[in-house]
Amino acid sequence: MDDSTPPPPPPAAAEPPPPPTTSGSPTDFLKGVVGKRVVVRLTSGVDYRGILSCLDGYMNIALEQTEEHVNGRVTNRYGDAFIRGNNVLYISAAEPL
Repeated sequence: MDDSTPPPPPPAAAEPPPPPTTSGSPTDFLKGVVGKRVVVRLTSGVDYRGILSCLDGYMNIALEQTEEHVNGRVTNRYGDAFIRGNNVLYISAAEPL
């Protein structure tokens, strides 16, 4: 054996992947969920789940294939639903983005 050959370097430790970026604005989020399934929670506590068709600056919302959920149970199904923005508590993506 040749003593002048250095030993191999130790294996590099695997670095964790960088955390996902969450610096998007609410406007970016809303633009990203148009055409996707969302959950709209009203100030009354009622949820509407459906495909976000469109919305405006007042948070007026148009949903397609809409289901109304009260206390976690489906109470009604609508083809299209229009929700006035002042009743909206939040909008959430119903599926991963």
